[in-house]
Amino acid sequence: MTASITSTDAQEGQGPVTSGFWALTLGSIGVVFGDIGTSPLYAFHEAVKGAAHGEPVSRVIVLGVLSLILWALLIVVTAKYVLLLLRADNNGEGGTLSLMALGQRALGRRSWVLLALGVVGASMFIGDSMITPAISVLSAVQGLKLATPAFEHYVVPLTVLILALLFAVQSKGTALVASAFGPVMVVWFAVIAVMGAVHIADDPSVLAAINPYYAVQFVLSHGTIGLVTLGAVFLAVTGGEALYADLGHFGRKPIQSAWMFFVLPALLINYFGQGALVLSDPAAIEHSFYRMVPESLVLPLVGLATAATVIASQAVITGAYSLVYQAVQLGLLPRFEVRYTSETHAGQIYLPRVNRLLLIGVMLLVLLFHTPSNLASAYGIAVSTTMVADGIMGFVVIWKLWNWRAATAAAVIVPFVVVDLSFFSANLLKLLEGAWVPLLFGAAMAGTIWTWRKGSAILIQKTRRIEVPLDDLIRSLEKRPPHIVKGTAVFLTSDPAFVPTALLHNLKHNKVLHEHNVILTIETAQTPRVDLSERFRMDKVSDKFSKVRLRFGYMEQPNVPKALAIARKQGWQFDIMSTSFFVSRRSLKASAQSGMPLWQDHLFIALSRSANDATDYFQIPTGRVVEVGTQVTI
Repeated sequence: MTASITSTDAQEGQGPVTSGFWALTLGSIGVVFGDIGTSPLYAFHEAVKGAAHGEPVSRVIVLGVLSLILWALLIVVTAKYVLLLLRADNNGEGGTLSLMALGQRALGRRSWVLLALGVVGASMFIGDSMITPAISVLSAVQGLKLATPAFEHYVVPLTVLILALLFAVQSKGTALVASAFGPVMVVWFAVIAVMGAVHIADDPSVLAAINPYYAVQFVLSHGTIGLVTLGAVFLAVTGGEALYADLGHFGRKPIQSAWMFFVLPALLINYFGQGALVLSDPAAIEHSFYRMVPESLVLPLVGLATAATVIASQAVITGAYSLVYQAVQLGLLPRFEVRYTSETHAGQIYLPRVNRLLLIGVMLLVLLFHTPSNLASAYGIAVSTTMVADGIMGFVVIWKLWNWRAATAAAVIVPFVVVDLSFFSANLLKLLEGAWVPLLFGAAMAGTIWTWRKGSAILIQKTRRIEVPLDDLIRSLEKRPPHIVKGTAVFLTSDPAFVPTALLHNLKHNKVLHEHNVILTIETAQTPRVDLSERFRMDKVSDKFSKVRLRFGYMEQPNVPKALAIARKQGWQFDIMSTSFFVSRRSLKASAQSGMPLWQDHLFIALSRSANDATDYFQIPTGRVVEVGTQVTI
């Protein structure tokens, strides 16, 4: 979910408006629909091959698969995401974690069920961020085998090279490349629509698949094979969750318009064209997408397909950056290093550690599975899990936030959840064939988040036992004041009611107190962005002490000096050059009585050590920072 347009209008999820509706619509075609837009490369082929199960391809199979694809796109993507969930915006933002935050805000409390759903959905989305580049680029490059059989041994090495280059350029930012995404994907959708329209004439009776009877009859009459086929059909809707995740970048109306009037028709025409081609020539199923053009056009089509799959990969990679960044802001993960690659667009971020992990994962997938057919088994389970989580959280939002009756909300959302669960169950049948990969990754990711949350809670409990209430310290200092030095000291803390560790150590070891002391707390709101009027709040506690609270949305970059500058409007003469920031740095040691298993202790300690420095994360000038080290046994 990369975007070069990020201004937001929070009113009714309309999203950015300053760049114009058509510019946003074009941008959404390039970014939002890259994943689902490249599905024709492999979805129809995999579904029909799975349904045939080694037998000749029949008319019943082709019409059944086409009908399933058509109605999956209409129900899962169009009805659930485009028409319903796009309206569930969190101050203009969408996505799994935004939906989780919205649901918790609707309930008025933190819900462990919603947190678990959000964590599982987010974990699986990151797994999808590994699988999408691998399967998409592999599918595109495989067309070379059709052009020249001699290229067969070069498919995997060429795929690895393309992906390595893609990840290598991430640190440069995507603003320049993103500007070309829209036009390239417009050409892609136009080309696949023309290809499909030409071949529908091969057997116009393929249009009978519009009747849902063929979908229902196929699933009911084919038993286990019908379920396996359903799992392969789900490949046609992977990327549907990106429609919702990119809401904040482009807005609801541009995404809805692009899907309804351009992307969906192009996809359906191409799928039906592939179906008609296979009905007239069953042998074409081996390369049903590339067989739609003459041999002389295969190589240009491979080039265009590769460009489209790179764009699809770029979208999910930067989507993973945004998701991890949100998770960090919401306290689900330790602070990761964040680099801002654009001076004008806040949404352009790069996370080096996430980039490395994604690169390793993608390369392993390509080298382990080798072909799109093998990878297809791993693909569907990740996306279907996210969609199930979105559906359940969507029910909470519709019921509690939109104030619908529970029965009405259930009547709307339960059919979607049932469909998602059907796809999830179908994909579970491929557990031993590759579906274990995203499940294993999702479990590892969820375990990491659980460990970080639990360890952080235990750490807070332990530090509370030795902390002193701030009011008690202030009364004590008024009775026996230490040596006072000029300037302002800012002490960062998570709980302003207690004395920051750095302040205690400063008094204990240096035996001095600044003439102005600020107890600074940085909060992350359950909304993507916070209005500037709510950014800063200051409460004077005594002549020498003040409490300051800074609030940031979970999509915003926390910049402490910039936020403190707002205080000047409220009368505080803040001068960063005469201000020292005191930060506590904890050194953790494992303990047998921590409340967690020893392996979890070590994992939490490793995560803490890997966290980005608070000075860098909050963009505090390093020359103004004093770090005070403490040792804590956990």
